[in-house]
Amino acid sequence: MNVVDRRWVARLGTAAGLLVTLVALLLAPAVPASAHAVLASSSPVASAVVPSAPAEVVLTFSESVRKVTGKIRVIAPDGSRADRGEPAFEGALVTVPVDPSGPRGTYLVSYRVISADSHPVSGAFTYSVGAPSTPPTDSGAENRANPVVENAVKVVKYLGYVGLLLVVGPALVLAALWPHRLSRRGPARLAWAGVGLLALATLAELWLQVPYTAGGGLTDVTGAGFSEMLGSTYGTAHLVRLGLLAAAAFLLRPLTRGPVGRTDALILAVLGGAGLFTWPLAGHPAASPAPAVSVAVDAVHLGSMAVWLGGLVMLAVFLLRRADERELGAILPIWSRWAALAVAALLLAGIVQGLIEVGGVRPLVDTTYGRLLLAKVGLFVLVMAVAAYSRQLVRRRSAAQRPVSVRRAIWVELAITAVVLGVSATLVQTTPARVAADDVVGAPAGYFSTTLTSPIYSLQVELDPAERGNNSLHLYAYTKDNRPQPVAEWKVTAALPSAGIEPIDIPLLPLTDNHVTGEISFPSAGEWQLRVTARTSDIDQATVTATVPIR
Repeated sequence: MNVVDRRWVARLGTAAGLLVTLVALLLAPAVPASAHAVLASSSPVASAVVPSAPAEVVLTFSESVRKVTGKIRVIAPDGSRADRGEPAFEGALVTVPVDPSGPRGTYLVSYRVISADSHPVSGAFTYSVGAPSTPPTDSGAENRANPVVENAVKVVKYLGYVGLLLVVGPALVLAALWPHRLSRRGPARLAWAGVGLLALATLAELWLQVPYTAGGGLTDVTGAGFSEMLGSTYGTAHLVRLGLLAAAAFLLRPLTRGPVGRTDALILAVLGGAGLFTWPLAGHPAASPAPAVSVAVDAVHLGSMAVWLGGLVMLAVFLLRRADERELGAILPIWSRWAALAVAALLLAGIVQGLIEVGGVRPLVDTTYGRLLLAKVGLFVLVMAVAAYSRQLVRRRSAAQRPVSVRRAIWVELAITAVVLGVSATLVQTTPARVAADDVVGAPAGYFSTTLTSPIYSLQVELDPAERGNNSLHLYAYTKDNRPQPVAEWKVTAALPSAGIEPIDIPLLPLTDNHVTGEISFPSAGEWQLRVTARTSDIDQATVTATVPIR
């Protein structure tokens, strides 16, 4: 087959890959961009006591969510299912039909849904009808994440990053910096290993997304679940990535055998650039407050990483070993400029990305996402110091004479950045700091609620907002069989022993014979001791205490 025929085959294969990509795009669902969802409120409110059983439970999330079949349940006080039929999803609103003739007592609501950035969101809360009782357990639905699946997702994402840089590095160096006299066999094998690793990681991500969102094990993948995942934005982005990878592979083959024309090289670069967008479109950036900016800067961030690290691998494994002094003298200054541009773009995109996903100084320290980001920044500073040493050798024109020193510095860079990639793989699976800092679970931020028991009554305690300054206190007394317990006399004090604050009397206003309210101003944060004494008759009296964290 002559050169012209090979080019036609390559372009025909590229067209076929692009056709697959186009079909995937046409099948893509129209989903509005939104943030990593959290439960913002519920009806009934978490820990609330309602006079009669509601006909439905309404969950309101911070952003639009999607269904995980069978993962929203309402459990009655006797352990039976209180929900009836399938819940209705309408954007951020989820309505769960409930049996209105259910028994009195405490109900458990457990949920697991998928947020717009393809991550599962799960949790549970209780509410009571008439009076609180011992909360039931939900033994029929497991909403906790499977740790094996969670770790497997991080591993395959890491392998996907490695596959990407192993494709980009050889393609870039072979197209622009590779000496004509050197064999392309080694870089070709590296590039095809990258293609295989990237394809395998993408397929594994598609498989794992089903049990990851549903909360099952590695083999808990059903046809319905897989089909539902493929129809989501996450599935579409990964199918597009596979199509673009297949198209690029047909142009990569002639590049690994010899120089290619400018048109083919340009098409390959466009395919690679388009492929980079499939990562942010399937993750946090597409669901950020500024999705267009986040997707763009994340693609730049990822592309810069692939160019920089992929080029370093080619230098360390091949060029510094095989190229002679004259060739290195021409290659290294060019590579040094490319690396500087890639690192600058990486740094700038990372700063913009961090500002969007963190949203402030406090979340940077108080959230897991923020702390991981700080660790990544620290490692990046360290690798920059090593890179500065390598660049200094190039500026002094001594790199060509001292390839061993440069190679050692590059291996140190790669070792540190391997850890950085691991942190990145964990970051993309972690709730963004801007969301984690404001996370709520069915109740207002800082809301405190608990049930205390004594030999003669049980007491429901609610304090809002459980912060320094003015707070509202509500107390509800119930008998052992969960009926309202009339109270003849109340006495409530609050103290902070750690700060030397003696008990403060809280004035109370009776609202019913078993319900009183009061106002108190907490002067400082800490673990406050709340002491409640309730006299139910001339001779029956009991005291209960609670530790209330005040922020």
